[in-house]
Amino acid sequence: MIELAIMIEGQNGLNWPRWQRLVTAVEDLGFAGLYRSDHYTNASPPDMDSLELWVSLTWLAAHTRRIEFGPLVSPVSFRQPTMTARMASAVDDLSDGRLTLGLGAGWQEREHTHFGWDLLDVPGRFARFEEGLEIISHLLHSAEPLDFAEEYYQLHEAVLLPRPQRPGGPPILIGGNGPKRTLPLAARFAREWNAVFLSQGEFADRNKRLDELLAANGRDPASVRRSLMTRVEIGDEAALARKITSRLSLAELRAQGMVLGTPAEIIDQLGALAEAGVQRVMLQWLALDDLDGLETLAHEVMDRL
Repeated sequence: MIELAIMIEGQNGLNWPRWQRLVTAVEDLGFAGLYRSDHYTNASPPDMDSLELWVSLTWLAAHTRRIEFGPLVSPVSFRQPTMTARMASAVDDLSDGRLTLGLGAGWQEREHTHFGWDLLDVPGRFARFEEGLEIISHLLHSAEPLDFAEEYYQLHEAVLLPRPQRPGGPPILIGGNGPKRTLPLAARFAREWNAVFLSQGEFADRNKRLDELLAANGRDPASVRRSLMTRVEIGDEAALARKITSRLSLAELRAQGMVLGTPAEIIDQLGALAEAGVQRVMLQWLALDDLDGLETLAHEVMDRL
């Protein structure tokens, strides 16, 4: 059975009142988890409230008891990997082992320019990302001091203390669809691969490729959870037309992997994603104040799966 979680865009107006209401609703309604983006701001104006990721997750960890949670995804481009490992381990411990550590290379030029971070070209950012993954993985999995001297990071006798309460610390999630860079890194480092806006067929193809890469790395394909982040909107044709601004038809948007329609239509789409290998879907919920819609999604979709 496919699991339903909620994903929000933190740069789209997230502040403390909204976050606290959303966390409480997702916990009480029975969703599997709550995930959020990690951005200073949007890729284009206007700028809106954007509650800092790790502070918000610390509050969630202390004020919930059930849901899983994490960043989708936290870029290594504006946090040093040793600090990310320290924060993730501490927040995971605080939550009694419910954090999934989503990591990425970084991509949004505007926030990097505005806030003084070097995004690098694509080959450079993925090389830096690989170094960050090596460091974070070692610190979470091993108590042995780490000496590391590569192009982007240099460490001497680095060790994570206190040690994570969960063996190996929070599982690493790697998000993205790229078969040449992202999937090989997921096969080496991740315990969850999170695809983004893929159709059923595209997901099945990438999923098969990941199985092959995992086998080549001596890893059991079953050891890596497969998830998908995609947009969800509930309603009939008229309601969806009011919510979605696009030159594409609803059929074309569905073909791109978006989950759109009446509860019955959404259930059918989720079933097709499950057949393609999706184990958990993070449904992108853009209306941060629409708690009634979340309740509808929970009772008329999730409860009927």
